[in-house]
Amino acid sequence: MAIYKSLLNFFGFESDRVSNTEILVSTLGSVAGITLVAYISFQITGAQGASLIVPSMGASAVLLFAVPHGRLSQPWSLIGGHLVSAVIGVSVYHLVPDIYLASGLAVGLAIGAMHILGCIHPPGGATALAAIIGGPAIHALGYQYVMAPILLNVTVILVVAITFNNAFPWRRYPANLMRFSEAPAINTARAEHVIDKKHIEQAITDMDLVVDVTSDDLQRLFILSQEHADRLRMTPDGIQLGRYYTNGRHGIEWSVRQIIDEAGHAEPAKNMVIYRVVEGHGLHSASSCTRREFANWAARELKPNS
Repeated sequence: MAIYKSLLNFFGFESDRVSNTEILVSTLGSVAGITLVAYISFQITGAQGASLIVPSMGASAVLLFAVPHGRLSQPWSLIGGHLVSAVIGVSVYHLVPDIYLASGLAVGLAIGAMHILGCIHPPGGATALAAIIGGPAIHALGYQYVMAPILLNVTVILVVAITFNNAFPWRRYPANLMRFSEAPAINTARAEHVIDKKHIEQAITDMDLVVDVTSDDLQRLFILSQEHADRLRMTPDGIQLGRYYTNGRHGIEWSVRQIIDEAGHAEPAKNMVIYRVVEGHGLHSASSCTRREFANWAARELKPNS
């Protein structure tokens, strides 16, 4: 058993996985993205094969539809990563006659350029390599390769990613479109343990890492981990008028509610709150419950992003 676990760790196998709903959404998004890239590119260019759609778009689809909130999936990474890699790939093909050296230089220089420009996008390496080994159809395009198929493919899949991902309330693409973020901790007894986003960014810089998770998501990960560890729940006294709360669920069960009114009672157990659903499951509906019931539902407070 120990050897088995060691092998799993060695190969980076993760036992946890996302929900079946998330798997289905990712799958459908990728199908829609690549289908439309191929169809629209053909309608515009009339090209076939490698001149129509580059294989690296398949890799981009994995990022845009399976991990849309990831740092490497964001629009600048997608656009900048593919375009700079395409330019480098074509340039190296024309300057370096040896195909083996040209292949290595194209990918290596593309990675360096993406680092410098802050647009790391792994499929960009494949875009650069395709300019070298893509065959006569690609070579004949010259620098036109940058515009079509690359820029055309990127534009189509970006539009599909924005449209598709934002159709689901628990997804936002680009990630900066998220309407809510974690509210500042108001429990002074635990304030010393709250990790600020700037601390996370500094730690990543200190470790000289490229992490395919935004600092906002890392901060949320730490907050959720801390909550699970401490078994913390909202208290009735912590539920306040006008504020926003989430149940912390994932997928279709995720929801954000705002307290819009309250009704006191001589018996604290019968204190009522009225809320409206502003995001996720039950959007635009309103209801009421006791303050304690709401506290049991709520996982944490959120604040609107201005």
